[in-house]
Amino acid sequence: MKLLITIVQNDDVPALTDEIVRNGFSATKLASTGGLLRNGSTTLLIGIDEKDMDKILTIIKQTCRERTIKMQDNLGLAEAGMSYRYQSGYEVTVGGATVFVLDVEQFLHL
Repeated sequence: MKLLITIVQNDDVPALTDEIVRNGFSATKLASTGGLLRNGSTTLLIGIDEKDMDKILTIIKQTCRERTIKMQDNLGLAEAGMSYRYQSGYEVTVGGATVFVLDVEQFLHL
């Protein structure tokens, strides 16, 4: 069994969770916050059999897309240890998914 810790942008969550359920899987949803840009994100915990790994990764790839956004305000990065600022109108790429795959030694449903 595998546990996928899947971090996605909030915009992709409804479509992703719909596809997960439609394909017979389930997930636990946790609110989280993206790092540098502090964008809203969601962490999904997805437990699957190893044989379903390709299927679930395909669903994630097809559902969670990268997009370019234009920064509307200056974003101070001093808190992140950086000494410069993104200027208004700077484009950044957001989205996609970050997936951590862990082996599950034991699964209990109590």
